[in-house]
Parts: sequence; C-alpha cells; structure tokens
Amino acid sequence: MIRTFLKSKIHRARVTGVHLDYEGSITIDRSLMARANIAEFEQVEVLNINNGARFTTYCIKGEEGSGTIELNGAAARLACKGDIVIIVSYCQLDQQELAGFKPTIVCVNEYNRPKQSLPPEAVITALKEGTYAHKH
Repeated sequence: MIRTFLKSKIHRARVTGVHLDYEGSITIDRSLMARANIAEFEQVEVLNINNGARFTTYCIKGEEGSGTIELNGAAARLACKGDIVIIVSYCQLDQQELAGFKPTIVCVNEYNRPKQSLPPEAVITALKEGTYAHKH
C-alpha cells in the first residue's frame, strides 16, 4: 500500500508580493527551497493563516537570499502582501520506505530567513506551548 506523507514544510513565511498578471505559481527564495527540500516546479500546497485559504500550485525559484515568497496568477487573489503562509509538499511512500523517514521542516522569521530546521515533534511541541500560536 502506498500512502501520502508530509515531505517538506516552510512554516509561517510572509508573503512578499502578489502578481495577478503572471503565469500561475509561487516564487520562493531558492536557498529556502533548497533548505526545505523543495524542487523547482514541484507541486506544493499553500495554507494562508490570515484568511484560511488553501490552494495547490507549483514552485519557481526566486533570487537566492532574498526571502521572496510571491504568489503569481490566480493564487495572487488568495493572499495579500504580509499574509503568513505555510508551504507544504507531500510524497508517497510504501511500507518499506517508512523506516527512518522524517519530513524537512523549516521555520522562518518575519524576513523569511530560516530560524532552524526542526524535527516534526519539536514543531508540534512548540505549537502546544504557544511559541508560534497566539495565546488567547
């Protein structure tokens, strides 16, 4: 049996631009893509924390070290500059590939610079403790 798993995540990136009159995609700083193990033209899902939108698109490489997270084409209608998004990609694994598999998770600061790569359980713990979530 083949199942789908989280492969990569860029956690809480800020949208730096939206370009409606452009071929659809998301432009991501190429160094951030490499750190998150996301390839150019790879399908990703974008989760907009500000408005709840979730959509699928593909990645194109942005300028290295720029912190670029730009939504292009129709996706530009689903976010505003400054919105916080989570960018995820998935992979399909069979039972034999599961042993030792861990997704790549890159948490970024307000400038889309990596804080550190964390194992999934550390991110979940941080969220439970309110490190990233707003306390009410």
